[in-house]
Amino acid sequence: MPSQKSPFAPIPPGSSEHYSDAAYYTKTYAGRLEDVAYYVDLAVQLGGEVLEYGTGNGRIALPIARHGIPVTGIDASRPMLDDFRERLAKEPAEVQTRITLREGDMRTTKLRKKFPVVLCTFNTILHLYTHEDLAAFFARVQAHLAPGGRFVVDLSTPSLADLAHDPDPTRERKMPRFRHPRLGLVRYGERFAYDFMTQIFRVTMRTTPENGAPEEIVELTQRQFFPQEFRHYLQTAGFEIVHTDGSFTSAPPDDFSEVLIFHAKRKTKQFSDPALRRDETKK
Repeated sequence: MPSQKSPFAPIPPGSSEHYSDAAYYTKTYAGRLEDVAYYVDLAVQLGGEVLEYGTGNGRIALPIARHGIPVTGIDASRPMLDDFRERLAKEPAEVQTRITLREGDMRTTKLRKKFPVVLCTFNTILHLYTHEDLAAFFARVQAHLAPGGRFVVDLSTPSLADLAHDPDPTRERKMPRFRHPRLGLVRYGERFAYDFMTQIFRVTMRTTPENGAPEEIVELTQRQFFPQEFRHYLQTAGFEIVHTDGSFTSAPPDDFSEVLIFHAKRKTKQFSDPALRRDETKK
């Protein structure tokens, strides 16, 4: 549970269940390296201390710290942060001193400092389900972003094929068997369901051990943001979009982009709408 009391509704199980087993998480995403290289290169290029929302068990933060850059990480998952601390304890002393961890709600956690680089990595933003959630989070980013600083956030683009997937539980998508770090050899299946009105996509993951142990069911819920919609949210929150990448190779977005990486900074002008500026000058 977050260490700071939140005025918002409790975080739904689908925002935490996927992150309760750090060993499984590590195994599942061990091959996801492109975003790590992207953020390490970015941190080195921009320089200065990094604030990472959704730091998890350090998949991205730890490599950044190894490159000599201090990182403050915020996450709501205690199991992931505990695993991060165990991993960090095995690092050289100079790397350990560069990492600061805070357990907390990304919408409310306040730090008494500003950062030249603020990151929201690996779909963390998709666990903000309402306009109020987003507005509160963007306000925290604004408060923690140093003058001239850069805010970078990545999110998966909606897959229309997945959103249209039949939610019938008998139509579970079967995946290849694999060796779970805790359960041994398992069978695995996924069901998808999409709520059109809330734009929330739910993945139900069923893991069945081959040794007869009880199966485990875990949910992952993510808000789906379409590109122009998310641009609007950023701009409404007072950010100016510097540029957008369509992959972690820094390629521009296209019709086949499965991820969007938005680079933003604070707006330099009080009003972005010319009509509003004209009205202001008449006062």
